[in-house]
Amino acid sequence: MNKTEMRNSSSMHIDKMSTADMLCVIQEANFRAVEAVNEQLKSIGEAVDAAATAVQKGGRIIYIGCGTSGRLGVLDASECPPTFGVSPDTVVGIIAGGDRCLRSASEAQEDSGAAGVADLSALNPSEKDFVVGISAAGSAAYVLEAINYAKNCGCVTAGVTSNEDCPLADVADIVICTDTGPEIITGSTRMKAGTAQKLVLNMISTCAMIKQGYVYENLMINLKPTNIKLKKRCIGIVTEITNLSGEEAERALINCNWDVRRTVEKHRINEAK
Repeated sequence: MNKTEMRNSSSMHIDKMSTADMLCVIQEANFRAVEAVNEQLKSIGEAVDAAATAVQKGGRIIYIGCGTSGRLGVLDASECPPTFGVSPDTVVGIIAGGDRCLRSASEAQEDSGAAGVADLSALNPSEKDFVVGISAAGSAAYVLEAINYAKNCGCVTAGVTSNEDCPLADVADIVICTDTGPEIITGSTRMKAGTAQKLVLNMISTCAMIKQGYVYENLMINLKPTNIKLKKRCIGIVTEITNLSGEEAERALINCNWDVRRTVEKHRINEAK
């Protein structure tokens, strides 16, 4: 039974509810998304370790999905370079239909397994890579065939879904099933299923990057300062780690081309002299 397509009894008459009641019903569902992720921490941990191993070996974390699932994968991938200072090729997001589908829905794309294989094969996946298929229902041909292709290329694979007994669970090496149940708006997996997916992908990429040493304590030591706000954050990180004042930290960062890690290391070397 595909739970993401079932009707939710708590929202059966949401069209007649007051705004306050609508929000209460939706928020209750949001809590379920968090609970569903909590129930899958063991599987998420397996995915984190596989992702970290891939990056350590010079491979990639590759997300592939359709619609909302694809957009969330692309979003998570796009946020890794500025946060962790990694190459855009380290975490890659593929969405069915290409980047135009980030803005314009093209739901028919999920039915083409051949397209999934073609899009993934364009990245020349190898045994170094970790490929994560994202599909709330767990039955999108685009994702299923891509995961099968990835396995044939020697990749470790994972499937992120909200349906326990689904085709994706049968093909992926690691299965993360966040059982969020029926949506508030029947079949609209952009809601709590999507919320759970976002949480899972955050965990995979963040923990994998922490394991590479790209975070010091809980600070973004590899941060790339691409605007004024991020430059201020870099200054704050340096002052937090060292005994430098804000002005001293800024001068030191400028001298190190705004490389936070190198700035801190250089300061420690100078202190030790």
